[in-house]
Amino acid sequence: MNSTHVINIAGMAVQVTRKRMKSIRLKVTPLGEVHVSVPYWVSDEEICRLIESRKDWITAQKRAFESSPQAEAERATKEEQAAWRKVVKACVPPLIKAWEPLLQVQVQQLTYRNMKSRWGSCQPSTGKICINKRLALYPPECLEYVVVHEMCHLLVANHGPEFKKLLTKIMPDWKSRANKLRA
Repeated sequence: MNSTHVINIAGMAVQVTRKRMKSIRLKVTPLGEVHVSVPYWVSDEEICRLIESRKDWITAQKRAFESSPQAEAERATKEEQAAWRKVVKACVPPLIKAWEPLLQVQVQQLTYRNMKSRWGSCQPSTGKICINKRLALYPPECLEYVVVHEMCHLLVANHGPEFKKLLTKIMPDWKSRANKLRA
């Protein structure tokens, strides 16, 4: 059973989760929270040493997130999220209409959600595509990339070599667009 508690290390509140795993995982959230997941056997002293040794990295991550779209999305009000939905909902249908003949596919259903860990999703069997409304915070070419990426899943369900070949053929600069979503 997982257990979570917060410890103060070098003036930082660190959320520690002990669970069944083999290695330690450290992350900084877009809101600047420090989370560490550890196997059950790792002591608080070992966690403190890890945090102390990674203090510069943690500070750099926090700084990078301060003005990032991810942090903005985490702090957003319901009104801001509604505005993003309007923007994305206005932009996506024309993109689909432009790309459907090029890919020779047809999107059957389109939805929009506020997702934290995905930019979009596709159900090839039903032709349903879901787009993350947080894409309103990114350059337009990122939204187009996600739409095309999901539409490609109507032809190739996985992310294997065939999928990447198709995506490269249809959108040669897809990697640079995808990298903008990681910034």
